Amino acid sequence: MASRVCLVHYHEVGLKGKNRAHFEHILIDTIKAACAAFSVATCARISGHILVTFSEPGDAERAFPIIRRVPGVARVSLAFHTNRDPKEYCRAAIRALGEVGEFESFKVAAKRSNTDYPLGSLELNAQVGEVLCEAYPEKRVQMKAPDATVHVLVVQGSVYVYARSERGVGGLPVGSAGKVVTLLSSGIDSPVATWLIARRGAVCVPVHFSGRPQTADTSEYLCQDIIRAFAPAIQIGRMYVVPFGEAQRQIALACPTSLRVIMYRRVMYAVAERIARLEGAKAIVTGESLGQVASQTLENIAAVNEMVTLPVLRPLIGSDKQEIIERAHEIGTYDISCETAPDCCTLFMPRAPETHARLDAVREAWDAFDHDAMIEELVQNVEYVDFPSSSYRPGRPVRERHDELAPRAR
Repeated sequence: MASRVCLVHYHEVGLKGKNRAHFEHILIDTIKAACAAFSVATCARISGHILVTFSEPGDAERAFPIIRRVPGVARVSLAFHTNRDPKEYCRAAIRALGEVGEFESFKVAAKRSNTDYPLGSLELNAQVGEVLCEAYPEKRVQMKAPDATVHVLVVQGSVYVYARSERGVGGLPVGSAGKVVTLLSSGIDSPVATWLIARRGAVCVPVHFSGRPQTADTSEYLCQDIIRAFAPAIQIGRMYVVPFGEAQRQIALACPTSLRVIMYRRVMYAVAERIARLEGAKAIVTGESLGQVASQTLENIAAVNEMVTLPVLRPLIGSDKQEIIERAHEIGTYDISCETAPDCCTLFMPRAPETHARLDAVREAWDAFDHDAMIEELVQNVEYVDFPSSSYRPGRPVRERHDELAPRAR
């Protein structure tokens, strides 16, 4: 009797040469973690795929949409697993084609990975195709660009048959590219930037700058909702929260109005870099898009970059707002980001911010307040929220400071 399984296809992972096995193991672990709520029996590599089996009926169908959201998955197929009995895999092919929905044309694509099976690929195509023609006499066989394709994979003593196959998010498995700190707000852009960098294999550690005590903490809870929206496919283990409202008030009193935003961001970058050093992160990630707002011109980006020595990654730098919104819809964060929440981004904002800041003026404004003491105080008052994650591990300095930070855990 045929059982339901998920066959995971990967592309970029398969191009890693001698490191391929390492990436495959990380992808397998990531899939297991994403499917923790289901009865996963096995998750192992077979013939260029990852096979995920389940012990409870219906779990393959329920896990299918979760697996396709896991970074590193190029495609996932909901397959029937049968023995090498032609009656079994032909019946499975009929059922698989019936899952496609509306179609007028189809073909069979068979592949034999084991030469000990007597039928070759062409013979399997003819065998299964004949059965499907009898089962669907009103449909036609079409070898080029058919509406549906029934795949028959003979491998390791078993046959896997599927027609339902959906594209995954691609990329690399989380944990394969090191750790980064991301500046996460409850807006539209930064969640998309965080998702994109996680899709490239990075373990993301978000840092949220809250407007507290000048504003409510609503934005902090929206950021938690955003992190939960990524799960279980992308699991973020910890979010740092920096109460930033009082620092913004001090900057607003001390600095020229037009340069406030640049001063805010210089402090934010400096604090994020301190947290990155504690976490052992190798880069800072932001949601900036060139020219989208006043702080994201080339001159202002340069004035802020001056504050840090770590690389600053900007996955959205060449994207327009509509592209970012479309991606936010795709990853499930758009509706959360549209909820009203006062935060540090709207606090003490000038009416006419500088768009082309001169570095000498920026440095003069920077020296108008005790920035070193401010940065140190903000780092000392950092709070954090932990989430279930299989990929996040605190850096050694963070573990050493755990007793000091724990009373402020939220």
